[in-house]
Amino acid sequence: MDTFNSLVAFFQTGGMFMYPILFVLALGIAIAIERYIVISKSQLSMRRMWGKLLPLLESRDYNAAVSMMSRSKSQLSIVLTYGFNRLSTAQRRDDIEAAMEEGMMEVMPSLEARTHYLATYANIATLMGLLGTIIGLIQAFTAVANADPAEKADLLSASISVAMNTTAFGLIAAIPLLLMHTVIQTKTSKLIDNLEMASVKCLNLITIKKKPAA
Repeated sequence: MDTFNSLVAFFQTGGMFMYPILFVLALGIAIAIERYIVISKSQLSMRRMWGKLLPLLESRDYNAAVSMMSRSKSQLSIVLTYGFNRLSTAQRRDDIEAAMEEGMMEVMPSLEARTHYLATYANIATLMGLLGTIIGLIQAFTAVANADPAEKADLLSASISVAMNTTAFGLIAAIPLLLMHTVIQTKTSKLIDNLEMASVKCLNLITIKKKPAA
């Protein structure tokens, strides 16, 4: 209970900038949770899709593979569908590869959406903390200038202590936002790498089939 009261007192004495910093922190946490859930679901969906798709590709049952991908909305099915749609008209491996790269360009924005906001919010929280402290110090020195000389030292130290709360809270908000940004960005990069690896494996299986017919 004492800890909770101390936190409440810390927040209340920090000034008006504590509220926008808290809003930025809450918004960043909401985005991080949403991105983590979306990326985690995409990773699980891709693993399941690839596990079902690989046997069909190895057995060269491309009709069944296309039918399966048409029923799925996963990023992997979108990327590979671009390649299979080009399969009938492609003259070279590069044509199919270019089609899959086009599919990657379509799915990447949805995977990377809003992640960069976390780093931006971390910077905003830090800067608002500094701005709140500067404004608090200006107000403190203005108040001290008109105070009794005997009370100036105590009044100034108390005012500075309160003003520094804003900087501290800005850093408290910024550090976890940066950590969440790193975690989400790492998961997203891993998912994109897995998509590229799966598309290359699929391309290799397709071109092995097409070589004898060339």
